[in-house]
Amino acid sequence: MRILIISQWFNPEPFFKGLPFAQELVRLGHEVEVLTGFPNYPGGELYEGYKIKPFQREIIDGISILRVPLYPSHDSNSLKRIVNYVSFAMSSAVIGPFLTKQPDIVYVYHPPVTTGLTALVFHWIKKVPFVYDIQDLWPDTLGTTGMLDSQAAFWMIHKWCHLIYAQAAKIVVLSPGFKRVLMSRGVPSSKIEVIYNWSNEISHLDYYHDDELKKSLGFSGRFNILFAGTMGKAQSLDTILDAAKLIIDRIPKVQFVFIGGGIEVDRLKKRTRDLELSNVIFLPRRPLDEINQILKLADVLMVHLKDDPLFEITIPSKTQAYLAAGKPILMAMKGDSADLIKKADAGLVCNPQDSESIAASIEKFIQLPKEQMLKMGRNGMRFYKNELNLKVGVKKFIEVFRSVIKNQNS
Repeated sequence: MRILIISQWFNPEPFFKGLPFAQELVRLGHEVEVLTGFPNYPGGELYEGYKIKPFQREIIDGISILRVPLYPSHDSNSLKRIVNYVSFAMSSAVIGPFLTKQPDIVYVYHPPVTTGLTALVFHWIKKVPFVYDIQDLWPDTLGTTGMLDSQAAFWMIHKWCHLIYAQAAKIVVLSPGFKRVLMSRGVPSSKIEVIYNWSNEISHLDYYHDDELKKSLGFSGRFNILFAGTMGKAQSLDTILDAAKLIIDRIPKVQFVFIGGGIEVDRLKKRTRDLELSNVIFLPRRPLDEINQILKLADVLMVHLKDDPLFEITIPSKTQAYLAAGKPILMAMKGDSADLIKKADAGLVCNPQDSESIAASIEKFIQLPKEQMLKMGRNGMRFYKNELNLKVGVKKFIEVFRSVIKNQNS
């Protein structure tokens, strides 16, 4: 098959369905081309070595990439974020069809929902079917995270989503909950496929225990509860600080570690100082290979999102990375993510936005025998390898692509 990947983000941006996805498709004998923007995520600044041009071609590990212009931005300003999304949609829809080869099928990564415009252009003008991969439910996510408070805009995005869903040959979702919601909105069950996300696996392979790194990070002699990733409003991390306040005297050796970036980092740091939390540290964003090495040095890996019905059907991408790391997981979420950890027997589950529940779960971890902690980690790693890894996921995508092309030609 000749496959065109449309995504606003791609390597060198930290994007798990980027280069590894394309490489595995090529390894299995398929031709892949990528239509994307100039790299600026997650900081909103262009990466070194790039500048905005009408278009740019490059080859990364044998993958042909066409970059088209966009307005670089990724901050809390809604207007700038909208311009960022719309600028890529317009340039990819106008330039992409003329400067890419005729594909057999188009794979479209969502978010943002604006990438659907380019998919429609390829479908309507070049008669190419597309598979739409939904990683966030819009407009629901925009409302939950506070990025959208206009009912008129909410209605318009909702209608736009329905248009995309109707025109897509197949829709891929990351959880059973997403499928249930789309079915409740009129999308036929037969059109929706559940394919769980995978993690960046290559970076897990080169891990070795680095005592010097552990010491330099301030991990030595502490029981480290680590949260890695974006720190935004959706993560509602004030709850974790409240849990740290509860535990600081009860279990002094527990340390909460936040690593990453996001619009809430500075405010969370200030609140940590105001609460005089000596058991909380913040580490800056690191390259993915370093992050995965740091995950291995933690005692427990934490997932937390605010208590919202939308997040009950969401599986944050860090879940797969945590499972692959082989460490016990504290899943402070309800719904599909909690079910996944229970199924894998890879950790403990507690209530989101409930500092008492989180503190109680950490106390349970402290009391567990070391062998049981190790078993949780091994269970998670085994579950990831058998159910969620890259090869398993890509094989399922290829089956979807082939079924779409077969239906298109019949």
